[in-house]
Amino acid sequence: MTVLDDTDRRLIAATQAGLPLDEAPYARIAAELGLTETQVITRLSILHAQGVIRRIAIAPNHYALGMIANGMSVWDVDDAQAEALGERIGALDFVTHCYLRPRAPVWRYNLFAMLHGQSRAEVEQKRAQVRALLGAACRADDILYSTRILKKTGLRLKDG
Repeated sequence: MTVLDDTDRRLIAATQAGLPLDEAPYARIAAELGLTETQVITRLSILHAQGVIRRIAIAPNHYALGMIANGMSVWDVDDAQAEALGERIGALDFVTHCYLRPRAPVWRYNLFAMLHGQSRAEVEQKRAQVRALLGAACRADDILYSTRILKKTGLRLKDG
């Protein structure tokens, strides 16, 4: 486990909601934290290499892009094949999240994949593609469509 010092925590807190829309975002963050731009970039690079930060990327609003049909597809797949199949599903360009989860007594599904489209019909076509890829390893599936966003953020560190 990586131990974060105070500067790392302040840097993560300053960037966890996104980088500032600025010509020199790292310099702006550096000025706010009393660091140099090079220190900010170096520390973020180290945190990335350690796996503390997964990536620094643009996160488009898929609703604003017309992707208004969103469904968490759930799959009951053979446990022995679940990891390999999950990697294949996760590699599909229309899948934004893909997880393996333990089965529950009243929930048979162990593979989850978020699908997006401009309509439910488009999402159902993508679901059919996933089903075809899973083949005989898939025993059952369903999809849970989003109806409203109540909260959407990444993990946030608490202050202090």
